[in-house]
Amino acid sequence: MFLSSIDNKWQPIIKKLESVLGKNGVVKRKDELLTYECDGLPQYRQRPALVTLPKTTEEVAEIVKICNQYEIPWIARGAGTGLSGGALPVEDCVLIVTARMRQILDIDYDNQRIIVQPGIINNWVTQAVSGAGFYYAPDPSSQIICSIGGNVAENSGGVHCLKYGTTTNHVLGLTIVTAEGEILKIGGKVPETPGFDLTGLFVGSEGTLGIATEITLKILKTPESICVVLADFQSVEDAGKAVAGIIQAGIIPAGMEMMDNFSINAVEDVVATDCYPRNAEAILLVELDGLEVEVKNYKEKVAEICRQCGAGSITSANDQETRLKLWKGRKAAFAAMGKISPNYFVQDGVVPRSKLPQVLAEINQLSEKYGYRIANVFHAGDGNLHPLILYNGAVEGAFETVEELGGEILKLCVRVGGSISGEHGIGSDKKCYMSDMFTETDLETMQYVRSSFNPKGLANPTKIFPTPRTCGESANAQKTEYKGAIAF
Repeated sequence: MFLSSIDNKWQPIIKKLESVLGKNGVVKRKDELLTYECDGLPQYRQRPALVTLPKTTEEVAEIVKICNQYEIPWIARGAGTGLSGGALPVEDCVLIVTARMRQILDIDYDNQRIIVQPGIINNWVTQAVSGAGFYYAPDPSSQIICSIGGNVAENSGGVHCLKYGTTTNHVLGLTIVTAEGEILKIGGKVPETPGFDLTGLFVGSEGTLGIATEITLKILKTPESICVVLADFQSVEDAGKAVAGIIQAGIIPAGMEMMDNFSINAVEDVVATDCYPRNAEAILLVELDGLEVEVKNYKEKVAEICRQCGAGSITSANDQETRLKLWKGRKAAFAAMGKISPNYFVQDGVVPRSKLPQVLAEINQLSEKYGYRIANVFHAGDGNLHPLILYNGAVEGAFETVEELGGEILKLCVRVGGSISGEHGIGSDKKCYMSDMFTETDLETMQYVRSSFNPKGLANPTKIFPTPRTCGESANAQKTEYKGAIAF
């Protein structure tokens, strides 16, 4: 159970929470709380004081009201697969876990929408509607385990974000619980509604503005034809030229992914697809979808562009089984790194497509400088990099050095005109670098917005914005005392 020194403080809170959720809805044993001390970024850990497991919007609202009454910080958590520490607990906090909120509330095929609770797993949405010829487009690599609520919080992307956009492009409306426990409906059942775009503001806010408890998603008709083209290159520069050439030709693939030689061999060692040439310096996976005649035409054009850019061999697949096999290695890239290294640290920067060769060359230089291997897998179509830095966490000081290396990669992305995050969010991991990308005025304005929804700063505190305690020199560039705003 809890340490006796804090029993008196927490007993009345536990009693109130159990009156709402029942005894099985509140996790309080010290050993059971270990499960929730981190998300998909395990290098940062903090055990929560309590974990709550609501099933309805009303229960979430009551939990938040209790936290608000006692001024206890609270943090929403979905499946715990986030990679930026967005669901990392803070000291003496209550974790609101949506794992039991897994109902599909409504499916409207005529209007191409589905309403779900936040604990629904991403891939379950497509499974629920595929029999009627529909699917849900956003597909993070973790789609078989990540939840829709987490996708909404982080504005997750995936392979198909090039053509179809990220989560924000597929959320029509939300039922949310604010940081004061008020239940609000924002957005609606159509893509555009009058007034402020509060749905767009909420998606990607990383739990700092409240918690989504019902989510209305757009579903799409399954394309008539789908084809995957795989091309291998003897240089990353040539693969980058092919990416640019495809876009310049007016072709917008459903997805376009690149992997470097290191990641190719790591994947083949573990997954053994026998699809990726081990001697290639880079491979390009291009998925095309649409009408059959359109896909056939684009496949020929993509193959020709790749050949002009120096592709060695080009293969393509239209049948589902072979397509899935071609994608299997890319989808398993993160898991493959876990097999060949005791630990890895993944970053999530964005650069202009034209800067891909330059940035990858500089990442290789940073790898040599710091002495850590880096595998590069990324959404080539929109320049979203996922460098995976391999290291041994048992070596003293290794993670601190790797963290510094990851920061240098993010600064490089900003320097060439990119961003410090494409889909993983800022969370705890990247907040130190917000002042590299945004001015003091920018960050102050963001804080005004945050404080209007979250006046006491109880909803996911310490996330997104730099603070002196955690960010050293980066935080010094960002003052934390704003006129009329809350500093976290």
